Amino acid sequence: MATANDATLIRPTPEFPTIFGLADTPGLRTILLSVGAALTLAIMAGVWMWSQQPDYRVLFSNFNDRDGGAIVASLQQMNVPYKYSEGGSAILVPSNQVHDARLKLASQGLPKGGNVGFELMENQKLGISQFLEQVNFQRALEGELARSIQAVSAVQTARVHLAIPKSNVFIREQQKPTASVLLNLYPGRTMDQQQVSAILHLVASSVPELAVKNVTIVDQNGNLLSDPSKQTANNNLDPSQLKYVEDYQQNIVKRIESIISPIVGAQNVRAEATADIDFSRSEQAAESYRPNSPPESSTIRSQQSSESYNKGANASGIPGALSNQPPVPSTAPIIAPGTANQAASASSAGLMQKDSTVNYEVDKTIRYTQQPMGGVKRLSVAIVVNYKSETDKSGKVTSKALTDAEKAQISDLAKEAMGFNKERGDTLNLVNSPFAIPEKEAIVEVPIWKQADTIQTAKEIGRYLIAGLILMYLFFGFLKPTLKKITNRQAEREMLEEQKIKKQLEEESEDDDAVVKLSQTTEKQESDYEINMNMAKQLATSDPKIVANVIKTWVSNE
Repeated sequence: MATANDATLIRPTPEFPTIFGLADTPGLRTILLSVGAALTLAIMAGVWMWSQQPDYRVLFSNFNDRDGGAIVASLQQMNVPYKYSEGGSAILVPSNQVHDARLKLASQGLPKGGNVGFELMENQKLGISQFLEQVNFQRALEGELARSIQAVSAVQTARVHLAIPKSNVFIREQQKPTASVLLNLYPGRTMDQQQVSAILHLVASSVPELAVKNVTIVDQNGNLLSDPSKQTANNNLDPSQLKYVEDYQQNIVKRIESIISPIVGAQNVRAEATADIDFSRSEQAAESYRPNSPPESSTIRSQQSSESYNKGANASGIPGALSNQPPVPSTAPIIAPGTANQAASASSAGLMQKDSTVNYEVDKTIRYTQQPMGGVKRLSVAIVVNYKSETDKSGKVTSKALTDAEKAQISDLAKEAMGFNKERGDTLNLVNSPFAIPEKEAIVEVPIWKQADTIQTAKEIGRYLIAGLILMYLFFGFLKPTLKKITNRQAEREMLEEQKIKKQLEEESEDDDAVVKLSQTTEKQESDYEINMNMAKQLATSDPKIVANVIKTWVSNE
């Protein structure tokens, strides 16, 4: 039989549930504790996965719907996790897979940018008409041109429209093709005239018989970039020429400062140059003749000589009256002594005649002169040199102007560096003046807790710290006590079973002594009853009020 001391060992059993319901049964309680432990483990796993979630970066943005669908399908095939940004304007992937995913998508030709190129010709249907072939070819050509134009850094997207007329055998009825280009530039970027000209020539060179003047370029704001009037006005102001002038001037300044800086210091010299460049191109042809040189030093071009000789006396003179008159008396001519024999021999020999013609080369000079463009017409340079700093014996730093000799030395060096030419009007102005010390701008240092890197690092640390605290709280606050309760319940059940077995053994051994103990207990109760009765009688005799109060209490409590 169970005694009063065994009351603490009595536990609810499935046969006798308590007032709290089925939850107090040991089997159901164990199941609930196991479910709670499993739920705690699931929460801990979710917190751990949240702490290990990768940082997402932008893969592609500002894409059309067709490219977006193709990109998402490719990412799913590659098992790359992705998500969309707010508004769906960008696709995000883990930061450690951004470059790999871009390269793989680029190998598939994604994103295509919405333009269809010559891959359109790969899917030609059987029996397609010539008109559709021409339309597909024109669409492919427009798409390829748009892709090429989008390669320019300032262009975000581009659309090309080609108007290619049908060929005609009659020359008078032939029409030239035209093209229109719509550019969508990146925010804050513009196209200079040189870039516009490059796009014009790119489109014109890609279409047969397309002239540059028949290409029109418009930006997203409706501005006409390929205005012929602007091109005509800018013929005298070529951007490449302006860049050449600027580079030439900067080169002069750099050479001057580099040769003067070792003398006065790198921060104590400033120079500026202005170059007048002649970009005109001239050609000159000159043909000059000099006076004839003496025959001895001249070159004979051609020479011709002739000689004739008549022998005997022949009638001579003019026929008429004079020839019929008698001869006049002869007179002796005055002949030099040395020539008498020669005259006699000539008269005796007869008449002799010599002719000689000599042609000399004409002295002529032909000169062709071509003046190249980009020549320097005039160069002006201005140099400012700071006062030199000197330190006295006390360590005080003072500024002092340069002497005339030092100025002349610096001026000569600058002239040599700039290529000074007095004949073409070059000028050099050297000024020695103290430099104004600029006020140091107070740079407000950003506190370390406001720096972007610190904030990002704090977020990472905070995420891991929160995850660790949650895991520790769940483990020590729920999981460990739950597991302990489950093990304790099992141990208690085993202990109860052992105690029940012990009780049964003890009850069997105590059955023999039960009669003896019962008789002793009865005798003891009788003797106690008599003692209590005698004490009650004495109390009623000595103090009846107390007895009356006790009785009233009994009556009131039934």
